[in-house]
Amino acid sequence: MREQTLPSVLIACGAGLLFGLGLILSGMIDPARVLAFLDVAGAWNPSLAFVMGGAVLVAAAGFAVAKRRAAPLCAAAFSQPPRSGIDRRLFAGSVLFGLGWGLAGFCPGPALVGLPLGLPKAWLFCAAMGAGMAVRAWLAGRIRG
Repeated sequence: MREQTLPSVLIACGAGLLFGLGLILSGMIDPARVLAFLDVAGAWNPSLAFVMGGAVLVAAAGFAVAKRRAAPLCAAAFSQPPRSGIDRRLFAGSVLFGLGWGLAGFCPGPALVGLPLGLPKAWLFCAAMGAGMAVRAWLAGRIRG
């Protein structure tokens, strides 16, 4: 793992704080609102679609600016993921993510934002998420060797 510089850590913390505030202001830390978005056959609430649309616009602007730069602000070069394409692990992870999101109304970002706010469901979700990560790491170790 590469060493982090103070500016990159501050930028990451600022971005995380901004993201968390956006989740709070948009109401996306409320599992009932997220589950209402997923309930397309019932009392559908389209607010999450507007939040996602706004996020896509902000990301598109960021990618447009990044394309014109030779390197990121706090690194020597852009890094690309080592893999591309859809494989079994990506598919399985996506299915598990979707099932967890649909059952709990949380995904990791809003759940982590809910922790310091004292949301009991966020604590339960994060405990289950941590247990799932531990099981996955244990299974990966058993499969490798």
